[in-house]
Amino acid sequence: MQKADGMNYAPTGESRPVCGPGEFRFAAVGLDHGHIYGMCNGLVEAGGELAWVFDPDPQKVAAFCSTYGGVKVARSEAEVLDDPAIRLVASAAVPCRRGPLGLRVMDCGKDYFADKPPLTSLEQLDAARRKAAETGRIYAAYYSERLHVEAAVKAGDLIRHGAIGRVVQVIGLGPHRLNAPTRPSWFWDPRQAGGILVDIGCHQIEQFLSFAGANGARVLHSKVGNYHNRDHADFQDFGDATLVADNGATSYFRVDWFTPDGLGAWGDGRAVILGTDGYIELRKYLDVARDAAGDHVYLVDREGEHHLSVHGTVGFPYFGKLILDCLHRTEHAMPQRHTFLAIELALAAQAQAVNVST
Repeated sequence: MQKADGMNYAPTGESRPVCGPGEFRFAAVGLDHGHIYGMCNGLVEAGGELAWVFDPDPQKVAAFCSTYGGVKVARSEAEVLDDPAIRLVASAAVPCRRGPLGLRVMDCGKDYFADKPPLTSLEQLDAARRKAAETGRIYAAYYSERLHVEAAVKAGDLIRHGAIGRVVQVIGLGPHRLNAPTRPSWFWDPRQAGGILVDIGCHQIEQFLSFAGANGARVLHSKVGNYHNRDHADFQDFGDATLVADNGATSYFRVDWFTPDGLGAWGDGRAVILGTDGYIELRKYLDVARDAAGDHVYLVDREGEHHLSVHGTVGFPYFGKLILDCLHRTEHAMPQRHTFLAIELALAAQAQAVNVST
C-alpha cells in the first residue's frame, strides 16, 4: 500500500464479513478523490458487494474497474439510483457536489457514504439534516484519520476502558503532502473544496469529539493562511483551531500542506490525548526515522510506559458496523448527530478564521 500520496492512500485490512454474499450491494458514484478506494476497500472487506460505478470521466472509471474486477459501469447516475438492489451509494465527488448528491441518493431510498468533507456549506448541512430526518436514511462520512487508522481505533478502545481516566484535552496534527502537479483545479478553490479547516480540519474535529466523548462543542479561535502557494491566491496551506467541548474537554489542532519530500509517508499524523490518569500519543502513519510502519500507540499510565505497535492487529470495525446499521436501521457505527456535528464545527472554524497570510 503506497503511503507517499494522501490523495490516493487507500488502507486495506483483513476480510471480516458481517453479512452474506449479495446481502449488501453498494455503488460508487463520483471518483474525483482517491479516498473512494479506501471507502470501497473497507466496505468490501466487511462483506459488501460493489455492484456499480459511475463517473463521467472514462479514465477514472477504467482505473477503478482495474482495481475492482466485476463491477458494472453505469451509463448515468440515474441508472445506479434506480436499481432497487443498491442499499448504499459511496461518493468521493468534488466536495461541493457531495451534499446535493446525498440528497438525491436519500430521495431514492438509499443510504449515503460521502468522503470527507461530506459537504461544504451550512445550507448543504441544513438540507442534509432535513433529508435524513425526513427519509430515515443514513448520511455517513468517511472521517478516515480516525476510522481507517488502527492506532486511532486502539486509542478509542483504551479510552473507553478507562486507561487514561477522563479525557481533558486532545491535540491533533494533520500535515499533508501537497503534490501540487497532481492536484485538480477544484482542489485549489475553497468554494469547491471547502477551505483547509473544512477539507482536512473536519478529521481533527471528529477525532476530538470521539475521543473526548463530547456531544457538543464550540470553536474558540481559528486561523488560516497561505504561506507558500501564492500562485493560487485563494488557497490555504495552513490552518489551526482551538475548541472546547460541552463536557469541558479542550482541543487544539493544526492542519497544513507542508509535508517535506523526505518523509516516507504523505503526512506525519499524530495525536496526543491527555487524561486525568495518563496520556496517549498516536503516531499514525510512521514513526519518524525509526519505523516506516504506522499505527504506533504510546501509552503512559499509572503502571508505566508502554509502546503498542498495533498495525494489522485491530482492524477497521467502522465499516462492518455501517453495513449492519444500513441493514438493521441502527446507529452503532456513528450517530447521525455526531457525523453532522463534526462538519458543522469545521464550517464554523472556517467561517470565523483569522487570515494570517502576510
